[in-house]
Amino acid sequence: MQIDRAGLAEFLRRRRESLQPEDVGLPRGPRRRTSGLRREEVATLCHISADYYSRLERERGPHPSEQMIASIAQGLHLSHDERDHLFRLAGHHPPVRGASGEHISPGLLRIFDRLADTPAEIVTELGETLRQNRLGVALNGDLTRFTGPARSIGYRWFTDPACRALYHPDDHPLHSRVFASGLRHVLALRGPRSRAAHLHSLLMEQSEEFRAVWAEHEIGIRYAHLKRFVHPEVGALELTCQALADPDQGHSLLVYTAVPGTESYEKLELLAVVGAFDGGP
Repeated sequence: MQIDRAGLAEFLRRRRESLQPEDVGLPRGPRRRTSGLRREEVATLCHISADYYSRLERERGPHPSEQMIASIAQGLHLSHDERDHLFRLAGHHPPVRGASGEHISPGLLRIFDRLADTPAEIVTELGETLRQNRLGVALNGDLTRFTGPARSIGYRWFTDPACRALYHPDDHPLHSRVFASGLRHVLALRGPRSRAAHLHSLLMEQSEEFRAVWAEHEIGIRYAHLKRFVHPEVGALELTCQALADPDQGHSLLVYTAVPGTESYEKLELLAVVGAFDGGP
């Protein structure tokens, strides 16, 4: 496919101008005169340089890669139809839609962008973290840094002992059952050629504990109302984890809260000051 530089530039400009700061979780500020977002703001949202993005809007620069276009589509909060159009303008075939995709729906992102005072993250059905807010990183560490199978917390749980340090030891057996049960559900849903099947194969080879838990054939195992953490900076935490699901993409928005007036609530407030820690599950 050929890149349509003029069409790409015009589409990017129109989408940037149609977005307001509050649409993407940015402060408006008292002196804003720009219609829509500034190029620098879009570049930050897309994790690219402002110069690179500006050249795209001016019909210049190198041919953007599929990875770059995917990042721009997510940063601009595009719908799936808009994302696919952007890919075609850039001379690429759009990614396959469905639960294996990583493009977060604009609606889920709008909710996520407004969650500034409590830990939140967006994860795939395999437990791969796609987005974390600042408090989410402070609570769990940067979970977006992992690559390959280790992106899945279920995989890390059975292959990396350090992953378990953040959770209360008495709850470890339940975590193992939840992860195995969840993988069994996704594997049955997606089939033998899915990424879930690949993770299952790897874990059967690498983890004796996983083999034992898998042999129980449990399904539908879930957490109780509270999840207990042992945080390296603030100590013991008891948090409620609420999930908002996007069934079309298989994504979930996880929000962690504490009961007001409790010790855990005070520690969450402290965590906002302490900030991120090295590591994470």
